[in-house]
Amino acid sequence: MTAVQIPLDLGYRPAQGREDFLIAPSNEEAVAWIDRWPDWAGAPALVIYGPAASGKGHLAAVWGEKSGAALVETDAPSRQTADEIAAQGTHLIVRNIDLWCGDRPAETTLFHLYNLMKEEKRFLLFTMRMAPTRAGFILPDLASRLRAAPAAMIDVPDDTLLGAVLVKLFADRQLQIGTEVLHYLLPRMERSFAAARDIVEAADRLALSERRPISVPLIRRVLLAREGA
Repeated sequence: MTAVQIPLDLGYRPAQGREDFLIAPSNEEAVAWIDRWPDWAGAPALVIYGPAASGKGHLAAVWGEKSGAALVETDAPSRQTADEIAAQGTHLIVRNIDLWCGDRPAETTLFHLYNLMKEEKRFLLFTMRMAPTRAGFILPDLASRLRAAPAAMIDVPDDTLLGAVLVKLFADRQLQIGTEVLHYLLPRMERSFAAARDIVEAADRLALSERRPISVPLIRRVLLAREGA
């Protein structure tokens, strides 16, 4: 079986306690903003947005390691004041803030948190699934601040990045895959890191139970099982 070779030279960004962050065209703008910190164009906040499982949380964790930022619980804006959230760390990561679109009390908390952090020259990293310009915040002051903040998109992974992730996930389980497996899998799978993790886990489990190598027929069965789930 021939070990797969990824044609492009991808960079690696170590994150302590997590897998390396793979850099590709789909996320390089967001990575550049993380590298640029604390020079965020004079803004106290950066918004990273993109679809589910595109790597937003992973890259936020990379910034957390770099800045010492605390990770705020996702539901904090609905149950804590801005002062209580701000007390959790010098800099903060607040994920999935578009969940609070239309919730005036939570939006008010985020607005006050933004202002407090700006006044104290501290930094926030927000993640969202959509661009701030498209989010339906009902508090005009919050919407204007988020739309004025620098924002970077993480797009769905392209073949190069997703292929590299698959190879790494299999290698982490001491498994090698051939080019034929990769070429079969990439055009047929959901284009997300979450799907890659699930497929690798299911393939490993099936191969172990049947004492078979990772092959195209085995991957076909994994994909068929996912469709029927």
